[in-house]
Amino acid sequence: MNSKSRLLLLGALVLANGCNQEPKPAAATTAKAPATSEAASGLLPLGAELPDLSATAQDGTVVHLRELKGKPLIVYFYPKDDTPGCTIEAKGIRDEYAELNGRAVVLGVSEDSLDSHKAFAEKYQLPFRLLDDTNHALSHAFGVPLSSGHAKRVTFVIDGAGKVRQVFADVNPEGHAAELLAALKSLG
Repeated sequence: MNSKSRLLLLGALVLANGCNQEPKPAAATTAKAPATSEAASGLLPLGAELPDLSATAQDGTVVHLRELKGKPLIVYFYPKDDTPGCTIEAKGIRDEYAELNGRAVVLGVSEDSLDSHKAFAEKYQLPFRLLDDTNHALSHAFGVPLSSGHAKRVTFVIDGAGKVRQVFADVNPEGHAAELLAALKSLG
C-alpha cells in the first residue's frame, strides 16, 4: 500500500469513529442569532416545532417527544455508547444532572441498541434516558448528519412550548454540560 492510500485509509478511519476525535471548540447558535448554519446544514432550524416522534429508552419506556411539552427539553445526539468522547459528554451531563433536570428533560440519542444503551447507562450511572435511534428516525427528523451510521454530535435545546431555541452544531464533549445550563438559564 502506498503512502497516499495509507493516508486515505487513516482519514476514513478517523471520520468513521467520531467519538474518538479530539474535542473541538463548541459552536452554538441562539434564538437571537441568525440560524443560517443550521439551515444550510439541514439541522432543525431555530423556531422549528419539536418533531412528533416516539422512541424507546434503555429502561424500556416509550418516550413521546411532543408529550414532553411544558418543560424545556435537551436532545443531544452522540455517535456511540462507551467511547471516549461520548463518555466524557455523558459523564459531564450526569455530573450536572441535578441542576439540568430541575430545568429540563434530558434525552441522549444514538443509533446504538437498547442493550448497549442500558450497559452504558449502568456503567456510568447515567440518570437520564438514552433513546434508540437504530432506524435513524430521530436523526433524520432533527436533520442530524450521519457518518457510517453514527450521528454527528449535535444538541438541541427546546423550550417549554416545543420550539427549538438553541442548536449546538459542533459540540465539544468537555464542558458541554455547562453550556447546556447556560442555555437553559437564558430561556428565562
